[in-house]
Amino acid sequence: MCICGFFIFYFSFIFSCYGEAMNIKKTIRHWKLFLIIIFLVGDSVVWYAVFRESPSKFMTVGFLNIGQGDAIYIESPTHNRMMVDGGPSSVLLSELGKVMPFYSKSVDTLLVTNPDADHYSGFIDMLQSSYRVNRVIEPGTHSPTATYALLEKTIQEKNVPKILAHRGMVVHLGGGADLHILFPDQDVSSWTTNDGSIIAKLTYGSTSVMLTGDAPSKTEEYVLSLDGKNVQSTILKEGHHGSRTSASEPFISAVKPQYDVISAGLNNKYGHPHKETTDLLNSLHIPTLVTFKTGTIIATSDGTAFQIHTEK
Repeated sequence: MCICGFFIFYFSFIFSCYGEAMNIKKTIRHWKLFLIIIFLVGDSVVWYAVFRESPSKFMTVGFLNIGQGDAIYIESPTHNRMMVDGGPSSVLLSELGKVMPFYSKSVDTLLVTNPDADHYSGFIDMLQSSYRVNRVIEPGTHSPTATYALLEKTIQEKNVPKILAHRGMVVHLGGGADLHILFPDQDVSSWTTNDGSIIAKLTYGSTSVMLTGDAPSKTEEYVLSLDGKNVQSTILKEGHHGSRTSASEPFISAVKPQYDVISAGLNNKYGHPHKETTDLLNSLHIPTLVTFKTGTIIATSDGTAFQIHTEK
């Protein structure tokens, strides 16, 4: 539509300027100039995309500022893209537009850590829009809400394959970046949404991110009982938006993060993050970033260390 509008504007301009006495040679020169500009613009876009999609040595993790909820964007060195949770609303789409290249509408994997609306609602808008999604990973817990039913219906209508997460599953993102599922290790279909939340560890080189969804302390500590030696991570995405029901001292001490990220909305009705959580993180001398204070948080890894940038 924009290109057609440009053509109409362009011809209207020429005819208004030259009228019936328009010089044909000048018109041809205008046409040549116009086509050259179009060619140069198109060529620039193509070469930008080629350069942007060439394999790199960086993995990008974006903790998106989507309000009260979780939405984590991951892009591997080979530019495979994954979303861990989709936030509470269509604001996900505008935030994705800030971190994804403008020409791309493809996300390889959507992972829903738990079926609470603040973790998946944005995925409904995403699936109903022009985005192409290859698969959806779910924990196996369920929600009786109409919103969750709409998510499941939309996934089915779009013919997107669903995969049930289980401990030992590895999602290979490309270029050496992998997402390891640490929990669930069993059927959680009868569990509460939080208790059965997916816990996963994203790794690239010697850097890593622990992703805990809304897992409460008892689930965190259960994962420690399975294999407490392999949870250490560079960044911890704090469980349940910094709620006092998560963020147990044994789990945080085992993870030993260099940075802690809390995804929460400004003045949210739950009071997240709770003072007990921030006091604990302060006592452990862990730098903490909260999305409603910093805006979107971008962590870029070269495989040896993360560079952290914030929107504000």
